[in-house]
Amino acid sequence: MPAPADSAPASASTVQSGVQVLPIERIQLFSPEQWENFVCEWADSLRSKYSSVERCGGAGDMGRDVIAFHKDDPDLWDNYQCKHYRNPLMPTNVWIEFGKLVYYTKKGEYSWPSSYFFVAPRGVGTTLSDLLKDSEKLRSGLKANWDKYCKDKITKECPVVLDSSLTQYIDTLDFSIFCAVPPLHMIDEHAKTQWHVTRFGGGLPSRPPIDAPPTTPANTELSYVTKLLEAYAEHTGTDVESHEVIPDPDLQDHFSDSRTQFYSAESLRVFSRDTLPSGEFKKLQDEFYEGVMDEIRSDHPDGYRRVIAVVKFARLLPVNAHALITALTLRDRAGICHQLANDNEDVRWVR
Repeated sequence: MPAPADSAPASASTVQSGVQVLPIERIQLFSPEQWENFVCEWADSLRSKYSSVERCGGAGDMGRDVIAFHKDDPDLWDNYQCKHYRNPLMPTNVWIEFGKLVYYTKKGEYSWPSSYFFVAPRGVGTTLSDLLKDSEKLRSGLKANWDKYCKDKITKECPVVLDSSLTQYIDTLDFSIFCAVPPLHMIDEHAKTQWHVTRFGGGLPSRPPIDAPPTTPANTELSYVTKLLEAYAEHTGTDVESHEVIPDPDLQDHFSDSRTQFYSAESLRVFSRDTLPSGEFKKLQDEFYEGVMDEIRSDHPDGYRRVIAVVKFARLLPVNAHALITALTLRDRAGICHQLANDNEDVRWVR
């Protein structure tokens, strides 16, 4: 039997993991809860605009799923209403959401938002899109559809009747705040967040260039630098009180290399923070700590020989399962040893 025309060619990657599912297709497979989590992650990419983002979805949310508060004015907030449907959103899917917003703001449960965004993995249909662009047609449409879609569905306590008071309140409200965010736009901005790779795969981005260390060690380097100077002193049998008086040219080169390695590992820490969920770099450090501690405790002629042996050992550690493995360099591996010495009293070269 011949293969279908759209069959994927066999390759190492397709045999191992199957055909790649594009992000725009993957979000359509999310559960409603996963979709709300994705929206929260995406909203975090807008941190230049917002001071905080909160997920309210669930019982008692009063028509709010994800809310974000403005940095420049804490009284202003935006609502991101999450809808995960099999088809693009239609007005019949969301009249109830307009109704909830009207009802609960009139009760004083919360203020009228500055913007209200519908976010759906398949976007909004043409009819709803046109309504969102015409605030007066949207206002009149809500009133016309109130009894069918809102009256008995906003709260279980009692029907919400569209009486003259509620009608007058609706007429005072700004209906231009409503719009929709295209799903492709959300995916593009989600790619800037630390959650994108773990949610969609595709591999880590390229690391940015690594800055050279400053000429003079910074205060943040004090601990591991001090431990290196102690190792040099034990090796040479002389006092080495400063990096400026390291007596041996080979030790001077080692000190310079160690600082370059430390800053490389620090850049990997920042890269991890920007591209992976929090805590992943600490997991990598913990793996190195467990891997090198026996070598640190082993017998060595002096502290310098110990640090040489430990760094050599660290370069061979099998950490292939960690998320950062494709970005991890030999220089990073050595630098993590110096990070451990900088942060942990148990990691010292002179025993």
